[in-house]
Amino acid sequence: MIKEVTDAHEAEARIGKLRLLEALLFASAEPLDEETLAGRIGPEVGALLEELRAHYAPRGVNLVRTGGGWAMRTAADLAPQLRREEEVSRKLSRAAIETLAIIAYHQPVTRGEIESIRGVATSKGTLDLLMEHGWIRPGRRRETPGRPLTWITTDHFLDHFGLESLRDLPSVDDLRAAGLLDSRPVLLGLGGMGDDGALPSGDGDSGHDGE
Repeated sequence: MIKEVTDAHEAEARIGKLRLLEALLFASAEPLDEETLAGRIGPEVGALLEELRAHYAPRGVNLVRTGGGWAMRTAADLAPQLRREEEVSRKLSRAAIETLAIIAYHQPVTRGEIESIRGVATSKGTLDLLMEHGWIRPGRRRETPGRPLTWITTDHFLDHFGLESLRDLPSVDDLRAAGLLDSRPVLLGLGGMGDDGALPSGDGDSGHDGE
């Protein structure tokens, strides 16, 4: 009898934690990392997250891991039906798109290295625009003469483009097949990424926890 009561209390407590976890994820505008969630839920948060992810897998809203956090997102197969075509008042320039791609595939990368790959100077305004979007941030300084600043992508970059980690970036072959690469080797160079789409190992500062 005592065991049954104890089991009932434990089950009730687990359901309460699941409900709280669900509420926290729905209420947050940004992905929440496990450390933050564990502070509210407890050390079993990892198992509870997986339980919620399985529960929402067949539903219209899914629990997904993005970068170093967890977030509720529209199911991928429903996204096209919810998307509205709107005119964007401030489209990214070709320079901004190329710069973002180079940072994503070669990070950590300095401004000088970005310019070496693109073959043209990179204006400060281009980097500022990408920072305004929350897609890039400064990384560590290189231990080379002048100690140049490096640039890396953010967790918001992964979340915006629906990536769990940088390993989910499309390969160069995929980009070519989609017509997103022209004859210039925009994403190549610096010995960073080859035609097989492999990412560089970098200097240990990828900008994303948990990878």
